[in-house]
Amino acid sequence: MQHIILKTVAVPPLGCNCSILGDPESSEAVIVDPGGNPEQLLAEVRRLGLTVVRILHTHAHFDHFLASGDIQKATRAPMCLHPHDEALWKMLDVQCQAFGVPYIPAPDPDCWIQDGETVSFGNVSAQALHTPGHTPGSLSFYVAGQQLLLSGDTLFRGGIGRTDLWGGDARAIQSSIRERLFSLDPATRVIPGHGPATQIGLEQEYNPFVAG
Repeated sequence: MQHIILKTVAVPPLGCNCSILGDPESSEAVIVDPGGNPEQLLAEVRRLGLTVVRILHTHAHFDHFLASGDIQKATRAPMCLHPHDEALWKMLDVQCQAFGVPYIPAPDPDCWIQDGETVSFGNVSAQALHTPGHTPGSLSFYVAGQQLLLSGDTLFRGGIGRTDLWGGDARAIQSSIRERLFSLDPATRVIPGHGPATQIGLEQEYNPFVAG
């Protein structure tokens, strides 16, 4: 199995798991869901000797974007999102106000990622899986060669993403998990948008919201 660089950092204000994935041969990397502490994230990128070529978002909730503008300024990497979350992106200020968090403006996405699209960084590729429910444009990123899934706020260890926010759909999120994510190898490691890592097989068996 090809080696990959992986560093996950929980960042404020809500403990979003921001992941840096890098190819050790080319030193190219993607950063997924830079939700806060841009200085810390950029320091990690420098420490790992990586060059960020894409900024990926699993969805457009405020706690997954707050450092995106600063990361883009520092790296000049394009910022990417699923098009069905464009409306949420345009109301990031409203989201911040609703949660009492200072709004940090972010530029518009540079590219729209579609279901099944491959994002490459060096010799490593991640496939975008459209997994709506938490938001209309929620994405999960699957690195097949690593049996690794970044599930955003769709699937958690022992839980699923909330569906009472803007654009949430309880039936859609259960369908996304059962039909898309549970079709992956049970040994696939899952890094969710918040909280500890898990495995697909464990969630298939024990997750009370979607097991069985």
